Amino acid sequence: MNNKFDALKDDDSGDHDQDQGSPKDSEKEKTEDEDKEQNTSKKKMVVPGAGEHPLQYNYTFWYSRRTPGRPASTQSYEQNIKQIGSFASVEQFWRFYSHMIRPGDLTGHSDFHLFKEGIKPMWEDDANKMGGKWIIRLRKGLASRCWENLILAMLGEQFMVGEEICGAVVSVRFQEDIISIWNKTASDQATTARIRDTLRRVLNLPPNTIMEYKTHTDSIKYVLGIGLTLPLNTLEYCFYCE
Repeated sequence: MNNKFDALKDDDSGDHDQDQGSPKDSEKEKTEDEDKEQNTSKKKMVVPGAGEHPLQYNYTFWYSRRTPGRPASTQSYEQNIKQIGSFASVEQFWRFYSHMIRPGDLTGHSDFHLFKEGIKPMWEDDANKMGGKWIIRLRKGLASRCWENLILAMLGEQFMVGEEICGAVVSVRFQEDIISIWNKTASDQATTARIRDTLRRVLNLPPNTIMEYKTHTDSIKYVLGIGLTLPLNTLEYCFYCE
């Protein structure tokens, strides 16, 4: 199964002949090579297959896991998050999803992330840094159903907020599970309210369900406020380990 997922990842063919030129020439060649790599990456974006039903946006599945008992400062969030693969059509989504473990069967501190292609599930990503997320804490046994309903609603554009949706996360913890949906603009109250109402509807949540909206800026302040001096890309890890 891992080989099937790996086959969909971009292939970095980084072999470039280097001439013995001046430092300026080397810098120029390096810049040109970086531009070529970026252009190649763009060209290699996954596309729907013949006869498949395209989604409005391409998406990428990610997975992360933290070893319980180890201090978060010894781990880098960016190193622990692994890209599973990207898809552009309904059929490609189901080919991934049908082989993935359901959140309810995960153990320990594990997370599935589903984000639009090109957006990393990290606070400091350009698409996320001015945004926030709706958070819902679930009792054990509900994560699999809620996660499936959430991502199907997201892929089906049920939130009706244009390009505001960045992605969704399900976080499996020992006492409870957490699902969240991220959007680009935390200050847009009309958009965040629409996301909240749609989320309540697609998950069929009871009226008394507690839903918390947290900006990524506040999340960073929270982590810094408890005295952790970690690189920014590990802060997300700490927050999910609350």
